[in-house]
Amino acid sequence: MKKFFFLVVLLAFVGVLGWQIYQKATASKEGFHRQRKKVPVAVEILPVEKTTIRDVGRFTGTLRPRSQFRVAPKIAGRLEKVFFDIGDRVHKGDLIAVLDDDEYLQQVDQVRAGLEVTLANTEESKSLLEIAKRELDRTVALRKKKIASESELDAAESQFKKQQAKLKVAEAQVAQKKAALKASKVRLSYAKIRVDWEVDSGYRVVGERFVDEGAMLAPNTPIVSILDIGVLTAVIHVIERDYPKVRIGQEAVITSDAYPGRRFFGKVARLAPLMKETSRQARVEIEIINENQLLKPGMFARVLIEFEKRDAVTVVPMGTIVKRGGKQGVFVPVEQKGTVRFVPVTVGVVNEDQVEIVSPLKAKNVVSVGQHLLEDGSAILLPGKVPSLKSSKKIDKEGVIRGVIKDAEKKR
Repeated sequence: MKKFFFLVVLLAFVGVLGWQIYQKATASKEGFHRQRKKVPVAVEILPVEKTTIRDVGRFTGTLRPRSQFRVAPKIAGRLEKVFFDIGDRVHKGDLIAVLDDDEYLQQVDQVRAGLEVTLANTEESKSLLEIAKRELDRTVALRKKKIASESELDAAESQFKKQQAKLKVAEAQVAQKKAALKASKVRLSYAKIRVDWEVDSGYRVVGERFVDEGAMLAPNTPIVSILDIGVLTAVIHVIERDYPKVRIGQEAVITSDAYPGRRFFGKVARLAPLMKETSRQARVEIEIINENQLLKPGMFARVLIEFEKRDAVTVVPMGTIVKRGGKQGVFVPVEQKGTVRFVPVTVGVVNEDQVEIVSPLKAKNVVSVGQHLLEDGSAILLPGKVPSLKSSKKIDKEGVIRGVIKDAEKKR
């Protein structure tokens, strides 16, 4: 029973103590806010302007060559010589490398010899066919005179047809050997590896070299890579919010850390019709005329795309926008009273240092420095004006917030 009574008394004491602490904290907080409104805050103001603002999208991406492919042999063989290395310029039709072609030369000679044999057989078949034709004609004449028998005529006709068939076979073999010779010559030509592309757009450059001379290569083993860097493609990705703003043909400004202060220009060339589910972003390709080939594939690029330009709109500095009570707005000075008024606004286009105000803002000036210390109705001190305070407390020139905090601590 005594323990229960002691516990009740202890809980009551803790409750009373907590209530007193809460009352003091609430009173201190209210006093702080009242004091904050009473003590002027040193601020600066800027005029609200009517000017032009641009809706600009800022993206990052990677530079890629307009065209890139690897040069590889169509046949197997030992790499005998490579004529180009990294950074060298190449033109359409240039000889890039040579494979050891002894084996393929031997194949050509072998097929050519077989063709000559077949041609000789064909000539022999033609001669035999002529003989068979003369024999058939003679037998037919003798048969008409009743000198040759029917069986002799049949034998002559059979021999003639047999020689005709042999000639056709020989001629087919000649065609076959000629095709084989042509194929062997083509394989021999593959030992000389040349670079080629559809449209002759000037020279290109060797980007990479993958093998050295003397290496045994299988078909399609890459030797070098060829790049067209006269025109580069900046690949960026845009989010759903910016996707409707991007259009084919829009101009873009590209900068690179490799050339500080220098700008390159391009245009939106391709816009993906879908977004990746993992990132909710769409691929956009921007073509850049690479003057003097200063930019290189693989470089990091910063891209600016101007979506829209609006003239004669109300604009305030970006830093003047603050949030109070869940609403964004600006503080407008009421100079007659030496206070400020919080005005909620609706913003439009936002860039790095300016914000378009869509909803009407009739004020001439807005607070640009010190706005984070203000509430609606707070007293302010503009540059060049002396504060009038009922208390004799001196306000620090750097800001009166120190005095407010000290007063609040004394009341505690």
